[in-house]
Amino acid sequence: MAKSRIGTPCIGVCSTVFGDSVCRGCRRFSHEVVDWNAYTDEQKRIVWRRLDELLALVVGNYFQVTHAARLAEQLDYQNLRYQTQLSPPGWVPDLLKAAGRQRLDYHQFGLNPLPAAAGLTPRELYDRISAECYALGRAHYDRSFARPVGTTGELILRAAQEKGLI
Repeated sequence: MAKSRIGTPCIGVCSTVFGDSVCRGCRRFSHEVVDWNAYTDEQKRIVWRRLDELLALVVGNYFQVTHAARLAEQLDYQNLRYQTQLSPPGWVPDLLKAAGRQRLDYHQFGLNPLPAAAGLTPRELYDRISAECYALGRAHYDRSFARPVGTTGELILRAAQEKGLI
């Protein structure tokens, strides 16, 4: 019996090579990009779950997925690539990116646009969702993995200045 592989979130647009701690393409942390092939299936699933929760949170500010099967059917019909490891809200950015500046009848795709989406083109929505995902990903990375930058002396000096000691 063949073992099913867990696919990578990579979309071929890696910003970690330019120094980003969070990839602007797939939204993984830089160490996850580097170590992906060495991860166990469970570690990969954990990353996929985090990415899915992040996308669902942000997309949920702009859309409600009312008919997931219709969304999948339309994405397939339009021959659009989407990550099946994600829940339906995670597929929405792929649709928005492909649509660009042309208007969409979101209801045809099983989506109900929320007031925050009003008056914005699909590309503008894609850009907003991407920026919000990146900001949240960076905040999570900084809180969980980032190390203070600078020498110990600089940190002591900064702390003393903040306390008004110098």
